[in-house]
Amino acid sequence: MPEVPLICADTVTRVSSVLNRDVKQFGKTHMFDGNEETCWNSDQGTSQWVTLDFPSTVKVSRLHIQFQGGFSSRLCTLEGCRMGEELVKISDLYPEDTNALQSFQVEETALDKLKITFGNSTDFFGRIVVYHLRVLGERL
Repeated sequence: MPEVPLICADTVTRVSSVLNRDVKQFGKTHMFDGNEETCWNSDQGTSQWVTLDFPSTVKVSRLHIQFQGGFSSRLCTLEGCRMGEELVKISDLYPEDTNALQSFQVEETALDKLKITFGNSTDFFGRIVVYHLRVLGERL
C-alpha cells in the first residue's frame, strides 16, 4: 500500500505548550498548514510533546518533521496505543539540528493515538519550533 498522510481535519491534536500562550502566532495548527512561514513554537520546559488522536485506526510507517535549527530536538520518542489502552513506546528517533525537512521510517504500528515527545532540546531553555509535521502510513 502506498503511504498516505494520516493527519486530517478530524485528527485531535494537543501540544505541551505554546510560546507566551500566543496560539494565533505560534499555535499547533501551524505544523499542519503547509505554510513555510508559520510554525508551532513551544514555551520553555524540559520535555515538550505533541499528541495526535486519529478519528480511526491507522498504521504509521513514516514521520516527516521540520524544525527550526537551534530549536530542534536531539531525541524524539514515539509512543502509541489503541483506543482505551495505555501508551507504549514505539521507537526513538534522532533528528539533526537543522532547518531541513527530515524523514524517519517508523516500525509499522496500528494505533489510534500517537504521542511524540521532544527530549533533549538544542535550545538552552528547552523550546521546540516545528514548521512541518506529517505522519504517513495506511488507514485501517
